[in-house]
Amino acid sequence: MENKNEGKHPELLRALTLKDAVGVGLGAIIGAGIFVVTGVAAGVAGPAFLVALLFAGLIAACNGLSSAQLAAVYPSSGGTYEYGYRLLNPWYGFSAGWMFLVSKLTAAGVVAIGFGSYFYQLVPVLSPLALSVLAVVLLTVANYFGIKKAGALNLAIVSVTILSLLYLVFSSFPAVKMENMVPFAPFGITGIAEASALLFFAFTGYARIATLAEEVSEPEKTIPRAVIITIISAIILYAAVSYIAVGVVGAELMAGSKSPLQVVADALTTPAISTVITIGASTAMLGVLLSQILGISRMLLAMGRRHDLPPFFERVHKEHRVPHLGIFVTGAIILVLTIVGSFEFIVRAASFTILLYYSITNIAALKQPASEQIYGKLVPVLGLIGCLAMSVSLPLEVIASGIGLLLTGYVFRKAFRKVYGSVK
Repeated sequence: MENKNEGKHPELLRALTLKDAVGVGLGAIIGAGIFVVTGVAAGVAGPAFLVALLFAGLIAACNGLSSAQLAAVYPSSGGTYEYGYRLLNPWYGFSAGWMFLVSKLTAAGVVAIGFGSYFYQLVPVLSPLALSVLAVVLLTVANYFGIKKAGALNLAIVSVTILSLLYLVFSSFPAVKMENMVPFAPFGITGIAEASALLFFAFTGYARIATLAEEVSEPEKTIPRAVIITIISAIILYAAVSYIAVGVVGAELMAGSKSPLQVVADALTTPAISTVITIGASTAMLGVLLSQILGISRMLLAMGRRHDLPPFFERVHKEHRVPHLGIFVTGAIILVLTIVGSFEFIVRAASFTILLYYSITNIAALKQPASEQIYGKLVPVLGLIGCLAMSVSLPLEVIASGIGLLLTGYVFRKAFRKVYGSVK
């Protein structure tokens, strides 16, 4: 898509290197998934959630490669929103964009609350809620001052998280007990399938790289490499942490805690291990929150350009070269969700909406000309089958909530188009 900002507003700055892009992807993935969802997955599958992890990683890799293939050819803000418009039709594009906003905004509110809870354990000042609010404000301001600064901050945050997890892994290997792996699959294939769906959502942050494609230098080379490095690194880290966690304390203890890695740390005698994991959990939440603000504000930019949302979202700051209005609106919405608490039915429906988002990604990849299909048709076919299989396995009320949110989006789109007109 030609940038409609040309002649009106400055372009976004292509400043993200391969290292920065990988950092954005890892910052979005290594968050609540590894610190919380691993325990839930252990509860539904037992130690066999390790198999579920590998299956979820495979499907995530297929989806990630589809995203990378598309972003290399269409390096614009918006990711699947843009691909849906270009290769399918406006309704596919809008559906992807709207579902992204719904799922990521609600997730950001939950993550902000999680940060406050963890950080309060380290620094018991103010209150957990006040710390959550402060984090949202500071990260919103950090985003405003440019993608270079936001990228550098993200790398620092992600580095702390990864180092804390590596400290846990190497500290735990001597304490792994193979008897904790038995019985391996107490809930059979059904439990493994359910755990796969849960763990898949933990891997979905790699799409943030594609959403920021307009700010990645040499996107046709950088984005595919960044997505592949991000997914491989995330799978290895998740697998290592999950193996030592279940090996040290067992699936039952993991499932019984909202902070399974803290349970693992408490079972070890390594110096300061509990404090290190609390620090890692805090920075993980910060990293996810920072990447959410980055991704959501760029989606608002893309949707504003096409008048699927008010066109003032397409404005780019002259000096900092960022969609500043989108950043501040994103921060404001997350702030409200943090203070009042996320709406539970939206949080539940987010699992369906993100599967719809990635289904559209794979359909768009299948519609690309053969000359653009770097990975062939098998990758998007497997990604699409995986997404559809997981979506139909969700509870009926979750699917119904997701469809209801999508229909609400269509109503909003129609209203915006009446006021602002359409864009050709």
